[in-house]
Amino acid sequence: VQLQASGGGLVQAGGSLRLSCAASGRTGRSYVMGWFRQAPGTEREFVAAIRWRSGSTFYADSVKGRFTISRDNAKNTVYLQMNSLKPEDTAVYYCAVDSANTGSSWLEEYDYWGQGTQVTVSS
Repeated sequence: VQLQASGGGLVQAGGSLRLSCAASGRTGRSYVMGWFRQAPGTEREFVAAIRWRSGSTFYADSVKGRFTISRDNAKNTVYLQMNSLKPEDTAVYYCAVDSANTGSSWLEEYDYWGQGTQVTVSS
Protein backbone atom coordinates (compact mmCIF):
# COMPACT_ATOMS: atom_id res chain seq x y z
CA VAL A 1 0.00 0.00 0.00
CA GLN A 2 1.31 3.42 -0.95
CA LEU A 3 0.02 6.64 0.56
CA GLN A 4 0.52 10.10 -0.88
CA ALA A 5 -0.35 13.02 1.37
CA SER A 6 -0.77 16.59 0.18
CA GLY A 7 -2.39 19.89 1.07
CA GLY A 8 -0.20 21.24 3.82
CA GLY A 9 0.96 24.83 3.96
CA LEU A 10 1.18 28.03 5.95
CA VAL A 11 -2.01 29.57 7.31
CA GLN A 12 -2.89 32.19 9.91
CA ALA A 13 -4.57 31.24 13.15
CA GLY A 14 -8.29 30.84 12.62
CA GLY A 15 -7.81 29.76 9.03
CA SER A 16 -8.48 26.47 7.29
CA LEU A 17 -6.64 23.83 5.33
CA ARG A 18 -7.68 20.56 3.73
CA LEU A 19 -5.28 17.65 3.62
CA SER A 20 -5.63 14.79 1.18
CA CYS A 21 -4.21 11.30 1.21
CA ALA A 22 -4.52 9.05 -1.81
CA ALA A 23 -4.05 5.33 -1.28
CA SER A 24 -2.94 2.87 -3.92
CA GLY A 25 -2.23 -0.83 -3.84
CA ARG A 26 -4.09 -3.60 -2.09
CA THR A 27 -5.77 -2.17 0.98
CA GLY A 28 -8.31 -4.95 1.44
CA ARG A 29 -12.02 -4.43 2.01
CA SER A 30 -12.05 -3.40 5.64
CA TYR A 31 -9.48 -1.06 7.04
CA VAL A 32 -9.06 2.22 8.83
CA MET A 33 -7.36 5.30 7.47
CA GLY A 34 -6.05 7.76 9.96
CA TRP A 35 -4.19 11.01 10.39
CA PHE A 36 -1.43 11.57 12.88
CA ARG A 37 0.77 14.57 13.51
CA GLN A 38 4.18 15.24 14.95
CA ALA A 39 5.49 18.57 16.13
CA PRO A 40 9.24 19.12 16.65
CA GLY A 41 10.47 17.46 19.82
CA THR A 42 7.23 15.61 20.45
CA GLU A 43 5.89 12.13 19.83
CA ARG A 44 3.62 11.39 16.93
CA GLU A 45 0.02 11.68 18.05
CA PHE A 46 -3.34 10.53 16.78
CA VAL A 47 -5.59 13.13 15.15
CA ALA A 48 -8.52 11.38 13.46
CA ALA A 49 -9.50 8.17 11.70
CA ILE A 50 -12.27 6.73 9.58
CA ARG A 51 -13.42 3.18 9.00
CA TRP A 52 -13.46 2.74 5.25
CA ARG A 53 -16.53 0.51 4.93
CA SER A 54 -18.82 2.08 7.50
CA GLY A 55 -17.56 5.62 7.40
CA SER A 56 -17.57 5.87 11.16
CA THR A 57 -15.12 8.44 12.45
CA PHE A 58 -13.23 9.18 15.62
CA TYR A 59 -11.14 12.11 16.75
CA ALA A 60 -8.63 13.22 19.31
CA ASP A 61 -10.19 15.51 21.89
CA SER A 62 -7.88 18.33 20.84
CA VAL A 63 -9.42 18.55 17.36
CA LYS A 64 -13.06 17.62 17.95
CA GLY A 65 -15.39 20.21 16.51
CA ARG A 66 -12.63 21.76 14.39
CA PHE A 67 -11.38 18.94 12.16
CA THR A 68 -13.43 16.65 9.96
CA ILE A 69 -12.20 13.44 8.36
CA SER A 70 -13.97 12.11 5.28
CA ARG A 71 -13.37 9.74 2.40
CA ASP A 72 -14.01 9.40 -1.29
CA ASN A 73 -14.40 5.72 -2.06
CA ALA A 74 -14.11 6.19 -5.82
CA LYS A 75 -10.80 8.01 -5.49
CA ASN A 76 -9.54 5.90 -2.58
CA THR A 77 -8.72 9.17 -0.88
CA VAL A 78 -9.16 10.40 2.66
CA TYR A 79 -9.42 14.07 3.56
CA LEU A 80 -8.83 16.05 6.71
CA GLN A 81 -10.65 19.37 6.75
CA MET A 82 -9.05 21.55 9.39
CA ASN A 83 -10.89 24.67 10.52
CA SER A 84 -10.23 27.20 13.25
CA LEU A 85 -6.57 26.31 13.16
CA LYS A 86 -4.38 27.19 16.12
CA PRO A 87 -0.61 27.63 16.37
CA GLU A 88 -0.50 24.42 18.42
CA ASP A 89 -1.79 22.53 15.36
CA THR A 90 1.56 23.18 13.69
CA ALA A 91 3.13 19.82 12.86
CA VAL A 92 3.94 17.38 10.12
CA TYR A 93 0.75 15.50 9.35
CA TYR A 94 0.90 11.85 8.32
CA CYS A 95 -1.77 9.61 6.90
CA ALA A 96 -1.69 5.94 7.70
CA VAL A 97 -3.57 2.68 7.16
CA ASP A 98 -4.60 0.21 9.83
CA SER A 99 -5.06 -2.83 7.61
CA ALA A 100 -6.27 -4.99 10.49
CA ASN A 101 -9.23 -2.64 10.97
CA THR A 102 -8.64 -2.38 14.71
CA GLY A 103 -9.93 1.16 14.87
CA SER A 104 -7.21 2.03 17.33
CA SER A 105 -5.68 5.42 17.93
CA TRP A 106 -2.34 3.78 18.73
CA LEU A 107 0.17 4.41 15.99
CA GLU A 108 1.58 0.91 16.47
CA GLU A 109 -1.63 -0.49 14.93
CA TYR A 110 -1.01 1.37 11.67
CA ASP A 111 1.17 -0.53 9.26
CA TYR A 112 1.38 1.76 6.23
CA TRP A 113 2.42 5.40 6.34
CA GLY A 114 2.57 8.31 3.96
CA GLN A 115 5.47 10.74 3.72
CA GLY A 116 3.96 13.57 5.74
CA THR A 117 2.91 17.09 4.87
CA GLN A 118 3.86 20.20 6.85
CA VAL A 119 1.16 22.37 8.38
CA THR A 120 2.26 25.67 9.91
CA VAL A 121 -0.17 27.94 11.71
CA SER A 122 1.06 31.43 12.47
CA SER A 123 -0.28 33.50 15.35
